[in-house]
Amino acid sequence: MRVHQSLQQGEMEYKAIFAKSFSRDERRKLGYGAFIGCLILLFSFFTVFRPSLEQLRPILNLQLNVSSGMQVFIIQNTSVSSWMLKQQQQQMKEQESQQSDIQKLASQRLKQEEKPLQQHGQEGFISKSISQITERNESWRIMPYARKVDAAAMKSVTEFLVTSLATHSEAPNCTKNYNVPAIVFSVAGYSYNHFHAFGDILVPLFITSYQFQGEVQFLVTNSNSNWTSKYQEILRKLSRYEIINIDSDDRIHCFPSMIVGLKQHEEFRIDPSRSPNGYSMKDFREFLRSTYSLKRSKAIRILDHQHKKPRLLLVARKETRLFTNEEEIVDLAKSLGYEVIVAEPASMNLTAVARIVNSCDVMMGIHGAGLTNLVFLPSNAVLIQIIPLGGIKWWCDHYFGEPVADMDIRYCEYMIREEESTLIQQYPHDHAVFKDPSSFYKQGWMALKAVYLDKQNVKLDVRRFRATLLKALEHLRR
Repeated sequence: MRVHQSLQQGEMEYKAIFAKSFSRDERRKLGYGAFIGCLILLFSFFTVFRPSLEQLRPILNLQLNVSSGMQVFIIQNTSVSSWMLKQQQQQMKEQESQQSDIQKLASQRLKQEEKPLQQHGQEGFISKSISQITERNESWRIMPYARKVDAAAMKSVTEFLVTSLATHSEAPNCTKNYNVPAIVFSVAGYSYNHFHAFGDILVPLFITSYQFQGEVQFLVTNSNSNWTSKYQEILRKLSRYEIINIDSDDRIHCFPSMIVGLKQHEEFRIDPSRSPNGYSMKDFREFLRSTYSLKRSKAIRILDHQHKKPRLLLVARKETRLFTNEEEIVDLAKSLGYEVIVAEPASMNLTAVARIVNSCDVMMGIHGAGLTNLVFLPSNAVLIQIIPLGGIKWWCDHYFGEPVADMDIRYCEYMIREEESTLIQQYPHDHAVFKDPSSFYKQGWMALKAVYLDKQNVKLDVRRFRATLLKALEHLRR
């Protein structure tokens, strides 16, 4: 107790002596001097240790977004103090609560190994270094294609092994280093179908990559030269760099960050609340207009004193679900005041398709992949979807009818009757094809497709269809 009192008394005497030794102005000057001295010391510290601090920057900023969902990891670095690790861990927890699908990591290593993996072809190997925060090694298998729930689509997709490494020494040496992030995706599944090329790959790729404004490297597996050639304008607009085919590239590519796989929000749709910067299908369509240098942003608005005719595009098909009375339909549309264009998108270059579609105000066609080109229509245009027999209205709504609302496109539909289907010439009136379509559903997709999609053509009742064309004109008047 006496020792403690003596210390307190000594401290008070020291303060009193200090106060007497300096005037108020002198003490103020001394405080300013101390403050300036601290600034000088702080500046010197950052000057001397700046190279070391720069090494911490990628540790704090790099991210990995994996479609199947992962935990959060940071690269091990012994130069980081325990305080820094705690602060970093706290920051990650806060960000994880806001973006649960964003996975942080650093020092990505990408290597393609010549190992068979069941029916998936070669096995990809991606490694990352892991911090002491987790104190364990982990690995995941990822198939970088968006349609995860479809087993048939995923059969042809290469599976990658993503594994964490405890130290840098375990990772292979880099053949080439990059200063831009990378995105790994597959061109397999149903990518040969125009609708799925957009819905499963291009729209998800836009969601993932557009935020980088071209400063991102695409790494593709299950590559298809015809596919990349067909959609090359879109791919080049999203990335300024030549696509790397990792199926035939055995180099070790090292990136500051990597996104493995793509995410699909809904069928042919974008949920702004789940996309970076709130991107929407309207943004995607604006991106396409810019990519293909499309001139028209809005469809014609019909006015009573206006003599300009609205343009109607009739989407023709070559093999299945085609119009057997195409000329009748064209004559009807012309009689109602349309300028009519007939085109078969499947046989055309996509750039030409985009420009033709963009030049039109109304687009009509039987349910199928050709309607995917509606993305090139100007805003306020009208889509007319012809729904064939087979009880597939739900598909028609889900794939096209509902998504167009997000694209500033108006929608009309026309459901054909039995007498308008060529199936009536192949089956008796009391056949299950007409009376019980659900029986084909029970047999599986191939049985359904074989009848209602592959064998069915349409002969429109032009008198009945007239009301639908008039409704489309009414949309253009609003």
